[in-house]
Amino acid sequence: MAKRTIVAMPGDGIGKVVLDEAIRVLDAAGFEANYVNGDIGWDYWCKEGDPLPERTIKLLEEHKIGLFGAITSKPKDKAEAELAPELRGKGHVYYSPIVAMRQHFGLDICMRPCKTFKGNPLNFIRRGPNNTIEEPIVDTMIFRQNTEGLYGGVEWTNPPDQVYDALMTHKKFKENFDWCPREDLAVSTRILTRKYSSRIIRAAFEYAKEKGFKGITVCEKPNVVRETSGMMLKIAQEMGKKDYPGIAVWDTNIDAQMMWLTKNPEEYNVVVASNMFGDIISDGFAGLIGGLGFACSAQFSEDGVGVFEPTHGSAPKYADFETSIVNPIAMIMSACMMLDYIGEKEISNKIQKAIAEVVEEGKVQCYDMKKMRGSVDSVKLGAASTTQMADAIIAKL
Repeated sequence: MAKRTIVAMPGDGIGKVVLDEAIRVLDAAGFEANYVNGDIGWDYWCKEGDPLPERTIKLLEEHKIGLFGAITSKPKDKAEAELAPELRGKGHVYYSPIVAMRQHFGLDICMRPCKTFKGNPLNFIRRGPNNTIEEPIVDTMIFRQNTEGLYGGVEWTNPPDQVYDALMTHKKFKENFDWCPREDLAVSTRILTRKYSSRIIRAAFEYAKEKGFKGITVCEKPNVVRETSGMMLKIAQEMGKKDYPGIAVWDTNIDAQMMWLTKNPEEYNVVVASNMFGDIISDGFAGLIGGLGFACSAQFSEDGVGVFEPTHGSAPKYADFETSIVNPIAMIMSACMMLDYIGEKEISNKIQKAIAEVVEEGKVQCYDMKKMRGSVDSVKLGAASTTQMADAIIAKL
């Protein structure tokens, strides 16, 4: 059988080292693949004016599957300042390459699992009755709509005539903002469509059905953001009644949900949300199971393109350490999600079992698991390096 080709996109900062370690674990577990490098990230913005070069897009179009490390993003003024001098003033505008990738390929379904590893010293604990200590088991899958909403990129500073005139037709805009000089006005839109809201909600229902969970939770804000959040909730309610009568539909407001995370997180197994709210809630849940060192994700499109990445950033403050100290588990778990997606579940389960054994054993822990401040001295003080953590996982295989 021909080897599958995977587009490996290290990106920036720590993305480069964690991706290398994930591939080493995949090799050790028996997954045979060819890896082709995909250029992406800040370096390519600075020297080419494009953080997602066309050549990388063509690689993903051809091979369909990508493993992605991390990127660095900076505000508009800093992005302009770091652009190569010969490219400045030529109309180049920095736009997040991962957002651009999601929209180009229609990677609208995003899954972010947050699951407790037994023995993880970073697991959430709470006080129970009679001053007891409880460690609830978190087993949550966040379904985040990945291409629309506040991250859709439809926004303006000093909006043009046709946009401003259209906004002025809305009563609320005219009442609340006509005092503001147009050059002092910035507008970002939150656009949701029925098609892609339905796709993410159906994916959440199917997952709940497969896993035997009793319901899904729509985490939005329909009491204030009435049109967009209201549409998502209504779609979920109608779909549940028609196609999934045995699965309940609960709804929470995003602000209240963040409070309830630390009260009863074990009660939320399947959560579905629009783009920004899904981003927020997934980071919140990740904090209960160890933080971003354990936060992995998958995103895929209608036509089979899938990109798998940890949800942490590029952590530039750690990128230049002679010995890398960052936790590679999120990247390795993202690779496991890739294996699940392409039907290599046996290898995925083997790797996940090895990770669970290393975490429970507790002999090898990166600086985050030891609750240390990350520093060049972390390994000397007893923390495992990135490579040592991968070595431990490979040993368990």
